[in-house]
Amino acid sequence: MTTTIDSSSPEAGSVRPPLVTRALLVRFVSLLGSSTGFNLLLSAVPLYAQESGGGEHAAGPATGALMLATVVGELATPALTARYGYRWVLAAGLVLLGAPALLLTATGGMAVVVAVCLLRGVGFAIALVAGGALTASLIPAERRGEGLALVGVVSGLPSLFGLPLGVWLGQHVGWGWVFAIGAAAPLAAVASVPALPDRTRAAGPAVGLRDGLRSGALLRPATVFAATALAAGIVVTFLPLAVPSGGAVAVALLVQPGAATLARWLAGRHGDRHGSAGLVLPALPVAAAGVLLLAWTDSPAAVIAGAAVFGTGFGIAQNATLALMYARVPPAGYGTVTALWNVAYDGAMGIGAVAFGAVAGGTGYSWAFALTAAVMLAALAPAWRDRGSAAVAE
Repeated sequence: MTTTIDSSSPEAGSVRPPLVTRALLVRFVSLLGSSTGFNLLLSAVPLYAQESGGGEHAAGPATGALMLATVVGELATPALTARYGYRWVLAAGLVLLGAPALLLTATGGMAVVVAVCLLRGVGFAIALVAGGALTASLIPAERRGEGLALVGVVSGLPSLFGLPLGVWLGQHVGWGWVFAIGAAAPLAAVASVPALPDRTRAAGPAVGLRDGLRSGALLRPATVFAATALAAGIVVTFLPLAVPSGGAVAVALLVQPGAATLARWLAGRHGDRHGSAGLVLPALPVAAAGVLLLAWTDSPAAVIAGAAVFGTGFGIAQNATLALMYARVPPAGYGTVTALWNVAYDGAMGIGAVAFGAVAGGTGYSWAFALTAAVMLAALAPAWRDRGSAAVAE
């Protein structure tokens, strides 16, 4: 695959193009709806599955089914958007993400939970990839890092409040309310979709998924990000089960996405001025250090500090890897980059949740967190290679 070099920079011209446009603001509506519906149920459903009779091993399959379906949907979405355009595909994704959650308000059982997770995973994938490619096309290349950071802030707000709120509402108000709100948010956002562009002009040669999978320039940053996403799936799934202090869990689930959102914003601003390539390598050990701190599950201070440190490394990796991958393809390849990056994100989250549950059953949660930190550091090899690669496209 031929990579392109994005030579745009703040110094390239005296006038920077506007970042926030009407189309981007409209896009934020569906972004908020999908992120709210997804994050509100992300930590709540595994806990609900356990409490509704699934047992202590129910959390892993629930998150694993969600992420497996998400990965499958992400791989299929670029072809769907090419054929049907952004609006129809994005609307279908929002409906699939929201409507199945209503089934959980009427019935329970592990089979229903897994089925709902599968449907919602496909819906989230479609909304994520179709919406992500559209969003990338609405951001000026000269302000890509800052624009992606702004998108991260908007999508991060629902995770900031949704992750702890979903657990709290389920335990204090009732699971039915959690599932009803989680369904309503993406379904209401469908109303904004007709105001979005249906197709955008994609300059440059086409970059398909097969091309992307053969490109080291795309796979290296995606692999590094996958190593941090592996831990993200573990944190949101197992922290409520591993930590005996409910108060510490609530604070940690608030601190982690908060730190990630702030770090993503700062990384984006830095990337536009100095390039994103130099941020990928240091993000990885920072995230691993945070996971290692979580091994002290009996210490509320260590758990909260670990969530903050992990969130910081994760947020930096989010922005730096995605900005770098977009810079290495022409606009016609944005859909492929969005799919590959999100496959790395959601596939790693699902694998992490399932594998961690199996390992923790034999070692206990503390050793499982420590082993996760060690596994993450294996991605230092592609991170180091990418840092010195001549293919850096900044």
